[in-house]
Amino acid sequence: MTLLGRTEPLPRLGSSWNTGGIMLKCDGRVVRTTSEVSFRRMVQITPKDEQLIALLRVDAREPVASLARKLGLSRTTVQDRLRRLEGSGIIAGYSLKLAREIDAGGMRAFVTLSVEPRRQVEVARTLAKFHQIETLHTVSGKYDLVAQVKTGTSEDMDRLIDEIGLIPGITRIETAVILSTKLDRR
Repeated sequence: MTLLGRTEPLPRLGSSWNTGGIMLKCDGRVVRTTSEVSFRRMVQITPKDEQLIALLRVDAREPVASLARKLGLSRTTVQDRLRRLEGSGIIAGYSLKLAREIDAGGMRAFVTLSVEPRRQVEVARTLAKFHQIETLHTVSGKYDLVAQVKTGTSEDMDRLIDEIGLIPGITRIETAVILSTKLDRR
């Protein structure tokens, strides 16, 4: 990929790569913030790092000794890799996943948004202020952004959609309420 006059390798973790930079569509090309380019240049991810990350995605609480056995590495080597991945920001933290029954309250929806050209960064910053927005993605195709939102009631969802629709730069909004989740590997 050529970016800012330089050829940069694509991230090895594919589409799940996230450094906190905002991706923008520009004339059919993908442009990333300079912080993401510098970050990728500084950090090398080895195949063993990728295997370690895959194991942590399954169970982030797995003991280091168990991870080491599965990877065929020593415990101290795995600890050093974890420190390096955490220190470089590749592993940004560990999170809590609630049981579906506990997290089931309220309503969830996917909100797709079309945004005026050159206003995507501004719109994304404004959307980031809404605590009801769980994730926000740039996408290709008919829409520019997709947000997953969660509210307590259908009335709250209605108010949220109205508020989002008032953001300057948003030209179209469409909502798909999530009825049930058939598979969640997160």
